[in-house]
Amino acid sequence: MPIYEFRCLKCNECFEFLSMNQDDQVELRCPKCKSDDFERVLSAAGHSMGCGSTENSSAQSQTRSCPSGTCTTYNLPGHSR
Repeated sequence: MPIYEFRCLKCNECFEFLSMNQDDQVELRCPKCKSDDFERVLSAAGHSMGCGSTENSSAQSQTRSCPSGTCTTYNLPGHSR
């Protein structure tokens, strides 16, 4: 059951939708302003994968600065290529 995230283009409210059945037809509206003008946003993963090892079992981040700004790299637990 996937959870989809949306951002209302009228009031900027972020909200989620849990898809229980792919065949269901649902009319989505912003819960705050009731607008039907919204966009889907990229969701962050809410779980971790592992093979029983406790080494590097949590997400780590590294932020670097340069003349044009900053950037952050995330190392997520789980299988690597």
